[in-house]
Amino acid sequence: MNMQTTSVMAPPAPKGLGEMKLPIVMMRDILLKTVFRKNVDTVSEIAAAVCLPGSVTQELIDMAREQKLIEATGTLNANSGNEMGYQLTDAGKARALDALSQSEYFGAMPVPLDVYREQVKRQSIRNIQVTRDQLVGAMGHLVLPDSLLDHLGPAVSAGRSILMYGPPGNGKSSISNGIKDALGDNVYVPRAIEYSGQVITVYDPIVHTAIEQEADDPNSLRRRKRFDSRYVQCERPTVVTGGELSLSMLDLVYNPTARTYQAPLQLKSTGGIFIVDDLGRQQEPPQALINRWIVPLEENKDILGLQSGEKFEVPFDTLVIFSTNFHPNEIFDQAALRRIFFKIKIDGPNQENFLKIFAMVARKRGMPLDEAALVHLLKVKYPTINNIYANYQPIFLIDQMISICEFEGIPYQMSPDLIDRAWANMFVREEKIVH
Repeated sequence: MNMQTTSVMAPPAPKGLGEMKLPIVMMRDILLKTVFRKNVDTVSEIAAAVCLPGSVTQELIDMAREQKLIEATGTLNANSGNEMGYQLTDAGKARALDALSQSEYFGAMPVPLDVYREQVKRQSIRNIQVTRDQLVGAMGHLVLPDSLLDHLGPAVSAGRSILMYGPPGNGKSSISNGIKDALGDNVYVPRAIEYSGQVITVYDPIVHTAIEQEADDPNSLRRRKRFDSRYVQCERPTVVTGGELSLSMLDLVYNPTARTYQAPLQLKSTGGIFIVDDLGRQQEPPQALINRWIVPLEENKDILGLQSGEKFEVPFDTLVIFSTNFHPNEIFDQAALRRIFFKIKIDGPNQENFLKIFAMVARKRGMPLDEAALVHLLKVKYPTINNIYANYQPIFLIDQMISICEFEGIPYQMSPDLIDRAWANMFVREEKIVH
């Protein structure tokens, strides 16, 4: 599939301390804490640990040396290309311990929120143009009516919110995942961002899929142009939440031990997709959840709060997909519905598409088709449920028949009798249970 993998402009590496836009004491303290905690002693090791270029790291070390917090060990480290070794002075160790008592954060220098905002613009989900071919390619394993792709394509390309609704078992979740696969390019996720002297960690290996980076050959004359290594190059993120989603998951999480914050789910999904599956099954009413999203969806910014009560704005650059088995009018008022840009009904397949799915699943599972069994299914069984087909049914029925064949010790086959036995497990009959 033709994917635009190089379209996102990488964040440029800072050229000097002046470009960092972070409080100087904060940078110095993170340097001291990192040297103390990670036991690194050469410029290249320290630079790799704080994710800064060697020249910027050297500036920081020189500043700490002037303040008598770091000293040169006077030995050239033979293992690392004869680099000078450095260590913390007693004053440096005391300062590192003091800084650790204020915040346990060490390692990668954070990216200031304003600098991160610029990167979000460069890699905005709204810059993406998804073609019909890309969408079809990503959804190739699903049998979907053309009219559905006619609605989905513009919705994804607009990068605006989408509500998918319709009866359960028709692939709303699979379609959401297909949209994710169609995006195809990469973004840069900061390991941490800084606002008002506070550190907020963003990169999360559970949410983000990092792209393997080729290591530079130190002996090569031509070094490849590197991006700012405070970021991790990742696939566009996808966060999927279901019935477990609560409003508190959309707030900053404060870690009182480390005295740092963790980004909420929607900030981690910046530049990607946030899927709210099974809307209406959460503890909070759907209207309350939608109300929480109104400002972000309309203004492309979100408001988060620090422990101190201070509120601040962060970019909101996420394609939000709501998926529900309820009719929208049952769970939202009209004002909330107006806020959701695209509303797409996902219905069950018609008989022709149902048969296509049935034949496709049977072929994948190694189950031979049988005309008498199919006629029995369509003419006898489906009329009992008003001929309402759902995408999950072929997989359910064929897997049931396979289980029966395996139990009876017979080759995979379908027959009217096996269809009846499989069908009985798909629906639970209404009957009184005698206690």
